Amino acid sequence: MANLQPAQPPPAVDPMTEGSADVPPLGPVRADGATLGPPLPLPLDAVPPPDQEVEPAGYLVERGAERLHFLHWGGPAGRPGGEGRPIDRRSLAATGKNAELEVGRPGALLVHGLGETAWHWAPVARRLRFLRPTVAVDLRGHGLSDAPTHGYDLDTLAEDLVVVAEAAGLLGGAAGRVVLAGHGLGALVAAVAARRLGQGCAGLVLVDAGWEEMERVTGIDLETARREPAEPPEIFRSMEAFLADRRGWDPETWDADQERAARATVVELPVGRLVPAIHPHVRDACLASLFAYRPLPLLAEIDAPIAVLVARDDLGGRRLRALSVLQAGLVARGRSPLWVAHFPQLGHNLMRYRPAAVAAAILVVDRLAGGGPGGPPAAPSRAG
Repeated sequence: MANLQPAQPPPAVDPMTEGSADVPPLGPVRADGATLGPPLPLPLDAVPPPDQEVEPAGYLVERGAERLHFLHWGGPAGRPGGEGRPIDRRSLAATGKNAELEVGRPGALLVHGLGETAWHWAPVARRLRFLRPTVAVDLRGHGLSDAPTHGYDLDTLAEDLVVVAEAAGLLGGAAGRVVLAGHGLGALVAAVAARRLGQGCAGLVLVDAGWEEMERVTGIDLETARREPAEPPEIFRSMEAFLADRRGWDPETWDADQERAARATVVELPVGRLVPAIHPHVRDACLASLFAYRPLPLLAEIDAPIAVLVARDDLGGRRLRALSVLQAGLVARGRSPLWVAHFPQLGHNLMRYRPAAVAAAILVVDRLAGGGPGGPPAAPSRAG
């Protein structure tokens, strides 16, 4: 696909510093002269440091003939869905955070992008687990989930999420609701699941996807996308070359979780070369779902507040303009615009580059005004 590098003006609100406090709602976030939306407050001081020692529990849940895999990272002790390795209040207090502030808040279900796995969410999950029951799913056809020949339309993938949320205990207990967060393809699936859940969805976080129509912003059609290689062939010559490529994206954030996530996306052949772990029929079907996605009618039907985390626009500003057009469309339909945090210098994988900011968005989204009729959302109270 095209990989243009437009000049990026500084955002009106800069949410990029991991150690800062809340980013206050100072006015619309703007880029390239377009109004992107009301700025999302990011309570970074409420996000605990990562638990680097925990190993999540892996589970399989059956949906008909298919098995879906998910990682349960645990959660505060005594909370529904807090399996895996529960956190007690003493361990949370050691992080300097206040457990009482999160009592009764919904758990989080994290959804990866095309060709990725649940491990791509590890940097975020290691932080969230102190405060919320946290689950990351392998979409069907990815990771350790089954890869049937069917079921890659967004409605079926979204129903898979509901099955996982129920099996993981995220829809039980006092809260009875879940925050959905998706990256790339996972953002689209999470959005459809949010509509399906209705009041069972407490909030929706779209990580660098979910607001655009693919053909319009990329300038290519589905068949062209299918023909283009997903990755440069030379990086598949060996595992060493592949991991060096992934490490080179941002050496400072490369760690054991990143290596594990990278290794889960490829299969090493006996001759030493690699092939993508995702089967061709899964990739083709998921690409069809990406290109069939129409954000405006879907997002207009979601009553939960919606936050969007926007990374660098590598398509000449077309993605930013698409977001501006979507916001206008939502308001024209009497719906609230989406809350926006803009990271103009960072690439697509915000969970790797700014995990605390992504975690903060998940923690705050259920406290925001949004969804439903009423025009621009009201300013939220401070979270954390």
